[in-house]
Amino acid sequence: MGSRGLLPLLPLLLGAALPLLRPAESADPVSAERSLAWGPGLDAGLTLPVRYFYIQAVSPAGHNFSRSPPGRTQFKVVIKALSPKEVTRIYTPRPLDRNDGTFLMRYRMYGSVRKGLKIEILYGDQHVAQSPYILKGPVYHEYCDCPEEDPEIWQNVMSCPSQEPQITKDFISFPTIDLQRMLKEIPTKFSQTRGAIVHYTILNNHIYRRSLGKYTDFKMFSDEMFLSLARKVRLPDVEFYLNVGDWPVEYRKANDTPGPIPVISWCGSVDSRDIVLPTYDVTHSTLETLRGVTNDLLSIQGNTGPFWENKTERALFRGRDSREERLHLVKLSKENPELLDAGITGYFFFREKEKELGKVQLMGFFDFFKYKYQVNVDGTVAAYRFPYLLLGDSLVLKQDSQYYEHFYIGLKPWKHYVPVKRNLEDLLEKIKWAKENDEEARKIAKEGQLMARELLQPHRLYCYYYKVIQKYAKRQASKPEIRDGMELVPQPDDRDSVCSCHRKKPLREDL
Repeated sequence: MGSRGLLPLLPLLLGAALPLLRPAESADPVSAERSLAWGPGLDAGLTLPVRYFYIQAVSPAGHNFSRSPPGRTQFKVVIKALSPKEVTRIYTPRPLDRNDGTFLMRYRMYGSVRKGLKIEILYGDQHVAQSPYILKGPVYHEYCDCPEEDPEIWQNVMSCPSQEPQITKDFISFPTIDLQRMLKEIPTKFSQTRGAIVHYTILNNHIYRRSLGKYTDFKMFSDEMFLSLARKVRLPDVEFYLNVGDWPVEYRKANDTPGPIPVISWCGSVDSRDIVLPTYDVTHSTLETLRGVTNDLLSIQGNTGPFWENKTERALFRGRDSREERLHLVKLSKENPELLDAGITGYFFFREKEKELGKVQLMGFFDFFKYKYQVNVDGTVAAYRFPYLLLGDSLVLKQDSQYYEHFYIGLKPWKHYVPVKRNLEDLLEKIKWAKENDEEARKIAKEGQLMARELLQPHRLYCYYYKVIQKYAKRQASKPEIRDGMELVPQPDDRDSVCSCHRKKPLREDL
């Protein structure tokens, strides 16, 4: 061990002599060597639109920081192709400070590299943990069409959980799937009344689809996700119907005659039988991180507002008038401004109420977290802001709801959020409880944040999509087909998608 390696031990060795050290000569409060780095972005085989990993600041004594480290020294990350002959653009913003001693590093590759990547994680000029990390190639970018042929290998690389409780629950009603019955029934039963059904067939890892109804524009989100998934792993042959509208559509029970059919939707409800996928919102957020969106599941983690004790001690709500309870919130706010700050940002459903209740300006989402408490009230269905609110550093007060997203099953009231009655009659009481029980409220907020960080990691969303498709395919009673009216959804073929896939043809060695 060199002389610098002894620095963390100096306080112990010097004992009473410690006060003699002047501040300028004292050891840095963060030990680069002892700090930790981990996550999927340090694995060459794990391809995502944006790769990411985590850094935990650790003191010289081996204690994890639970707040942002003091001082001006910062963590920084440098990512380059291993081979100087390979040139590719890699967008590497600064690590996001999550205000709890951990940092989130994201990077987006705009080209693939054959030899690999070198990732240097530094604190000041000192390497962190095992830095530099060598990711032996090939390392593929998002648009490289190079699927892993063995789904078990891919799931292991992705660290996919063996079971997803919501998927298991959703398929209980469907031990077998009758494609012929669906072919006869769905176009007439659902597409004409709802007009938001998209019929997909995946065959030989190609995506085909036809739209049933005129309200199917949101298929662009599902198209992108299925294409992205097919570039990473070979998908089973499967034929299914995706509801891209707001509401679940299948309300028949398992013992009804005829029984329910397995329509896939982005939102479920306690009295429906739809199979639930992650919403189009979190899907789009995952695909477009560091590019087309700013409020995504990763960036929000570095923009959670002031520390808990410095947040405004009121509950906040901003949103459209998509449910009557939201209007009630505004009335409560006007009567109890010391507890609640609620405002409607746009009127569509209850335009006659705008004069009475007023309209407020849109607020940047990151500014929500200046408030200690967040009110989550349904919109037309489940409020799709809920995952983002959980990822912040505020306590979420969630309205009881019949609707749910794919991850709600992993959450518990009073552990991850505070429940509020459907009619909001106990909302003010719950806000008062939170103010009077600050430490417990803070603990619930933290538990909710940690669970959301676990359940909503981008690689977990890919695992979830794959497992739904896999389980569906296994239960089909007949072979999927490309039906009349279906068209191929092509993979991108522009210069941004160029790569040499080692699974398709041998890679040429550098000359």
